[in-house]
Amino acid sequence: MADAKNDAVENLETAIEELMTEEVEIDLTEEEPVDELAALRAERDEFKDRFMRALADAENTRKRGERDRREAEQYGGSKLARDMLPVYDNMKRALEAAEDAGDGAKALVEGVELTMRSLLNIFEKHGIRLLSPEIGDRFDPEVHEAMFEAPAPGSKAGDIIQVMGEGFMLHDRLLRPAQVGVSSTPK
Repeated sequence: MADAKNDAVENLETAIEELMTEEVEIDLTEEEPVDELAALRAERDEFKDRFMRALADAENTRKRGERDRREAEQYGGSKLARDMLPVYDNMKRALEAAEDAGDGAKALVEGVELTMRSLLNIFEKHGIRLLSPEIGDRFDPEVHEAMFEAPAPGSKAGDIIQVMGEGFMLHDRLLRPAQVGVSSTPK
């Protein structure tokens, strides 16, 4: 993008130099010097218009490059972040399985919990937020993925009745929706 910007500026400078060095001959012996003067003024105005447009194009290119750079800086790690989400899922499953194993797995559980905290701290440092809906929350299609729909006593249609997987946001973009079960209209 910087090369395109530099090329645009270089082309603009070259056009300006050509305009500045261009020699214009005025022949005052012709019968209609006023028309020739008007033609030269029109040509000057055309060059000025082209110059202003080239200048505006260069400025737009600069702004677009700056915006692209900011977006690349903020969202460039999206692919890496998405690839790390299954690691989080597997660690969570390991913790849940180890809790059921009893006292023999206490050291393993502590190690996995420490690793999980470290992973969540890295996520937080890089703007990755955990979306962990609660049972009874309203289903939001912007951040939730309905895995099934079933009637559930004591709930309203559209309430979350089961959470199967957390979702994640990278700054203001959804990396992965939370996977939930949703209550349908009771029969």
